[in-house]
Order: sequence, then structure tokens, then C-alpha cells
Amino acid sequence: MEFKYGGSETNQRTVLGHPSGLFVLFFTEMWERFSYYGMRALLVLFLTAAIIGEGGWGWERSEALLLYGWYTGLVYITPIIGGFIADKIMGYRNAVVLGAFLMTLGHASMALEVTADLFFYAGLGLLIIGNGLFKPNISSIVGQLYKTQGKEKDAGYTIFYMGINAGAFLGILLCGYIGETVGWHYGFGLAGIFMFFGMLQFYFAQKIFGNIGLKPNQTDDLDDVVEDAVEDMKDDVEDVMDEAAKSKVVSDRLKVIGVFAFFTVFFWWAFEQAGGSMTIFAADYTDRVLEGSGATTFKIVNALLTVVPMMIITYVLYLLFKQTFKKYALSNILLGSSFVIIWGIIIWMLNLEFSKDIAEVKASWFGILNSFFIIAFAPLFSKIWTSKYNPSGPVKFAIGLMLLGFGFAILAFGSMGIPLGAKTASVSMIFLVLAYLFHTLGELCISPVGLSYVSKLAPLKLVGLMFGVWFVANFIANLTAGWTGSYIDPIVEEYGMSTFFLIFTLIPVGAGIVMLILNKTLIRMMHGIR
Repeated sequence: MEFKYGGSETNQRTVLGHPSGLFVLFFTEMWERFSYYGMRALLVLFLTAAIIGEGGWGWERSEALLLYGWYTGLVYITPIIGGFIADKIMGYRNAVVLGAFLMTLGHASMALEVTADLFFYAGLGLLIIGNGLFKPNISSIVGQLYKTQGKEKDAGYTIFYMGINAGAFLGILLCGYIGETVGWHYGFGLAGIFMFFGMLQFYFAQKIFGNIGLKPNQTDDLDDVVEDAVEDMKDDVEDVMDEAAKSKVVSDRLKVIGVFAFFTVFFWWAFEQAGGSMTIFAADYTDRVLEGSGATTFKIVNALLTVVPMMIITYVLYLLFKQTFKKYALSNILLGSSFVIIWGIIIWMLNLEFSKDIAEVKASWFGILNSFFIIAFAPLFSKIWTSKYNPSGPVKFAIGLMLLGFGFAILAFGSMGIPLGAKTASVSMIFLVLAYLFHTLGELCISPVGLSYVSKLAPLKLVGLMFGVWFVANFIANLTAGWTGSYIDPIVEEYGMSTFFLIFTLIPVGAGIVMLILNKTLIRMMHGIR
């Protein structure tokens, strides 16, 4: 009997029209993103919080933002190595489990940081390495669940992407809340707890994938495997370079990938201020205290934002239970237990907030807006991209860069009243909300579009290498974002906060204008790829 989907017989049972195994991956990825974004939301706030009274490290903003840049940059480099290790040595499934385990240890190490810096830095290192093993390989398993390359596979990745955003949303909301309300180490620890649950539910359900992602059959030792892989890569690169020298089509398409990678640096350089300088702006320069009807409105909106997505995700969990509980009971029980804990935390949080007369919006809370706006607007953008109004790739990039710049222009406008050198202010929250809205709309124009064009333009032999180039571009962008953000204090002291945000307005908008100018040239160089 031939199965419709890859994997075991149980995987042929569908949830929402897709193989059950997709939702095992959905929840594993959801808890991993919960842990990553939960910790990321707290990192700069913890480092800059005062030692006495606030329990932080009392770092200067410049130091915190530099460390943030290195951390978020390195998580884009290690997946290149992690993908290679899984491909050639240990298999996707073992890499996912090991990566999740290392990230669990990383969060535990950060939660235990009380007396020594070593625990904190060791935790960051384990998170970076674990992410490298986890991130590329769980996505590879998703792709192998489907035997065709059509719309069904695209829809599967869309559902998987929703899991990413659900995890990011909940991680920022809950880890941020507990970190700022109860204690930083409790926030770091909470991120680790759900990473651990994600690892266990994947480990005990992995047989649903059949032969997908198993360790490759290797008879050679490690040195031979690495040497052979490097030789194969060199041969593939030489073949493609020879082909590019003979074929203008291949050569032009590789150049277009290079142009897209170059301009994506400008986007993520500015966008990644979200966890850095924009978090500092939220913490120190934004009026986050609401009273009266404003407080009541926020409490209701926050409750709806939290409860409605959780109810939807819990319903998906119920559907997965129906299809897989008999075969993978332990995995389902562990996954269900994680949801019991998360619902308990949500009820506790909402009850605590509704019992207060005023509402103080946590500085980390604004980070959830990105995930919320993605979930809200992704279907609209998807319809536009499949309609007659679908613009070309370069125009999408240009629009994305300009929307990003416009978001920072809103922050620049809102910051005009902040005096030179001010360390605190009370700017309205609406400016941050609108900035996150336009940044997210820009992301929807660039992030999925860029990856799609890399896969379509790259020669088959070099698709993996070109994605590696894309990751390197993201590394440069994140590292540069932290470095640029570290100059927030001297720029604010001499020129003002408004000028600081104008830097992130003018450069992306300028890059977007250049992309518009290059549009026709790049379309011609893509030779029919749309």
C-alpha cells in the first residue's frame, strides 16, 4: 500500500487536511520559539536593570546592545553548521532532539545565574549551539512529509510558520511578564521548561515520521565524511561557476541573489532594533501606565489577545490527540501537561492584572505586536501575491524597506519632545504600536519573498549554499544592529532621540528607492523567474 504522505501509517491520519506529523513538528517548533523569543525579550532589559532593587546587571545600554547583537547574529550562523552535521552525520531527528536538549540546558543555566557570570554566558553559548542543530533540521522534516512540491506543501509550511508566530507571541508575553513582574531568572527558567516539554513530546512521537530524518548510513569515520562533503561542495561550486561562465542566465540569477542578500542586510539591521533600542525606548521613554477606562480597555484587549489564540491552539491540540493518542500516548500526555501549565500561568496573569486599579504595560509586551500583526495580515498579503496586483520581487523589497523606514519615522516624530540627553520620558504608546505595525507589514514583503526567490533563482546544486549566504547576510545585519544601537546614548545626548530613529528611517528608505531604480534591470536578470 502506497501512502499519500511520507512517514508512518499513523502519519496518514490528517489534522486540518494535513498529516498528523506536521502538528507534532508544529508544537515542537512552537515551544522552541516560545523559549527563544521569551529569552530574547528579557535579555536587554535584564542586562540594563539596576543591580540593587531590580536584580539586573546594571550594564550600560551600549554594552547590553552589543551582546544582544552578537547573540542574535550568531543564531544565524550556527544553522549552517547544524544543517551540515545533520545531513552528513547524525540525521535530522537526532539533531532536533540534541538541539532542544542543549537549549533546555542553556535556559537552565541562565535561570541559575545568581553568583557567577559563567552560568549566564554558558547559557547563551548553549542556546546558540542548540539553535544551530534545531532550527534548520526541523524545517527539513516538514518538507519531507509531503511527496509533492505543490500547493499542499506550501500550505504545510504556512501552518508551520503559524506555529513559529504562536510560540513567539506566547513566549514574549508570558516570559516577559514573569521576568518583569516576578524575577528575571523565573522568566529565563520558564522559557527552558517549555523547551524541555517540546523536546520530550517530539522524542516520544518521532516514530510517526517513519524513515524521515533518520541518521544517514555512514561507514566512513568523521574525518572522511567531512572531507568528502567539502570535496563535493567544491565540485558543485566549480561546476556552477563553469556553467555561469558559459551561461549568462545562471550568472545573472546568481548576481540577483547577491543583490537581494545585500539589501536584506539593510532591512534586518533596522528591524532588529525591536529587541534592542526599541525595547529600551519602551522601558525608559514610553508612558506605560494606564488608568480608568484606558486601563480597563487594555486589560480586556490583552485578555482577548492571549485567550483567543490559546483557545485556537488548544483546539488543534485536541484534534492531534484524536488522531495520535492511542499510538503515542506519552508524547500527547507531555504535550497536554505543557498546555495545562500554560493555561494556569495565563489565568494567574489575567487575574492579577484585573485585580489592579491601574494597568502598567510591560516593556516586553510590545514585542508581541509583531507576531499578532503577522497572523492578522499574512492572509491579506498572501491574496495580494496571488492576484493581478502582485508586484515584482524587487518592488516588494522596496515596499518592505520603505514601510520599515516609515515605522521609524513615526518613532522619530513621537520622540521630538524628548530633551537632549534625557534618560527617561513619557511618550505615548501609540507611536510604538504604529511602528510595530509598519515594521511587520514590511517584514511580510521581504522575509518570505526573499527566501522564495533564493530557492527559485539558485542552481539546484547550490540551493543549500545560497541559503547559507542568506544566513550570513542575516548574521551581518543582526550584529550591525546591535553595534549601531549601542550608540543610542551618545546620539541622544548630542542630537536627540528623534535623530537616532531618523537614521533607521533614511537608510532603509534610501535602499528602497535604489531597489525601485534597479527593478527593471533585476527582472531582466532573473530571466523569466517571477
